[in-house]
Amino acid sequence: MEGAWSGLVCEVIIADGGSEDETLEIADEAGCEIVRTERGRGLQVRAGAAAARGDWLLFLHADTVLETGWSKEAAHLMRHHPAYAAAFAFAFDDESRAARRAAFWVGVRCRILKLPYGDQGLLIARAHYDALGGYKAIALMEDVDIVRRIGPRRLRILKHRAVTSSEKYRRSGYTRRAARNLWLLARFYLGADPDDLARAYD
Repeated sequence: MEGAWSGLVCEVIIADGGSEDETLEIADEAGCEIVRTERGRGLQVRAGAAAARGDWLLFLHADTVLETGWSKEAAHLMRHHPAYAAAFAFAFDDESRAARRAAFWVGVRCRILKLPYGDQGLLIARAHYDALGGYKAIALMEDVDIVRRIGPRRLRILKHRAVTSSEKYRRSGYTRRAARNLWLLARFYLGADPDDLARAYD
C-alpha cells in the first residue's frame, strides 16, 4: 500500500500458477490484475512482466513484504540511476538466532558476489529488462540467471529490507535448507537442468 499511496505503484499484477487457496479472491478484492499461467517461477514472473504497462517493474514473491520507507529509496534510484537494477536487503520474519545468522550470510553473499535471490525483489526499468530478454521461462534459478545477466556493476542492494516468510526454513531447519539451496546453486552453475533442480527444491 505504501507504493500506491506514494504514487510509485500504479498497478499490481498477481501471476498465479494454479493456487488452490484464497489467493485469487484476495487479489481480486484488493483490485489487483490477475494473470493465470502454468506453475513455475520463471513462467509466472515472465507472464506478469508481459502484462505490465509501466516504465519500471518491481518483482516480489508472494511471501515477501517490503519494509516501511522502501518507496522513497526506490524512487531515488529510479530518478537518479535509471541504468541500474536493484534488490532489497534481506530479512526473515523471525528474530531467532538461527534466522538472524542465515540473514547475515545472505548479506555477505550480496556484498561480495552481488547475487541476491528472488525473495529480495528486483526493481528494474522496463527498457533494461527488455534489453536483457527478461526472465527466462525456467522452473528454478530464474532469479540467479537474470541477476547474472544484469551484472554486478549495474546492480544495487538497497538499504530497506525485503522481509520474507521463514516458514519453509523453520519447517526444514535453517542450516539444512541453506545448505540445500547452496547445493542447488552450485548444480545450476555446473549446468544442471532447472526442471530437475525445481523437483529437488520442492
